[in-house]
Amino acid sequence: MRALERNSIFRRCVVALWVLAPVPVRATAQAPQVTLTPAFVVAGAPELIRVNAPGDATLDGEWQGKKLEFFRGRDGKSWYALAGTDVEAAVGPAALTLVAHEAGGNAVDLSRSVVIHPAHYATGALTVEPKFVEPPPEQMARIKAEVELKQKVFAASAAEPLWSGNFRAPVTAPATSSFGMRRMYNGKLASVHKGMDFRAASGTPVRAGNSGVVVLARPLYYEGNCVVIDHGLGLFTVSMHLSRIDVKEGQHVRLGERIGLSGATGRVTGPHLHWAVRWQDAYLDPAKMLKMNLAAVR
Repeated sequence: MRALERNSIFRRCVVALWVLAPVPVRATAQAPQVTLTPAFVVAGAPELIRVNAPGDATLDGEWQGKKLEFFRGRDGKSWYALAGTDVEAAVGPAALTLVAHEAGGNAVDLSRSVVIHPAHYATGALTVEPKFVEPPPEQMARIKAEVELKQKVFAASAAEPLWSGNFRAPVTAPATSSFGMRRMYNGKLASVHKGMDFRAASGTPVRAGNSGVVVLARPLYYEGNCVVIDHGLGLFTVSMHLSRIDVKEGQHVRLGERIGLSGATGRVTGPHLHWAVRWQDAYLDPAKMLKMNLAAVR
């Protein structure tokens, strides 16, 4: 082969290799990612919402008309909000509104539609003292004042999470699966059961399910001796029907610290502990909260 032909072939090969070679691409920042745990959302379930976003970002969110409050996780790479759907929430698609505001001024819309699935709860019948089904007139002023008090208590919450790690059961006693049950009191439909009942004998120590601040510790008409703990960012736990209260309003408590003794005060059929979990105005299934793995989050 002549030298001229060899040079021509060589040049064609070089051009072909140049065309086939990968062209360097400038790396772009990965868009924030959103995950819900558990991914299958049912009415009455707590939800851990995770957003992977830069540490200098700010997040705005809303879930079923309720403002989401995010905090930085232990890993330093993710933002979290502990939220949930009320036991009586409407099923079907629900809007989860999320916007990540980056330090450079960019706003990334992470909103999506999340389907809320029905949870199948039973109906039960109970017999209690007639005064707890049809309160006497002289008690109506007290009941009204207590409703207003509870609204005030639940309207204010610490601006940061006060809890740390997993939540624990407040008593060492068997629990019933009564959350969400439609309850008939003396033959009349009165309410949906929005807590977990523990078969705790009178005098059983009742402990804080996680750290927080006691925001209510007093006797109430329906709840009996009641203790409410604020865990921050709109999350509360409520212990009812205590025979004795061992904490004071404004007191900081740690996970496992005794807050009182179980009993049979208020509207009850016998000694037990009613324990409720509330996020803003939504009541969540305590059994599901106890199963959530939060140790790696905060």
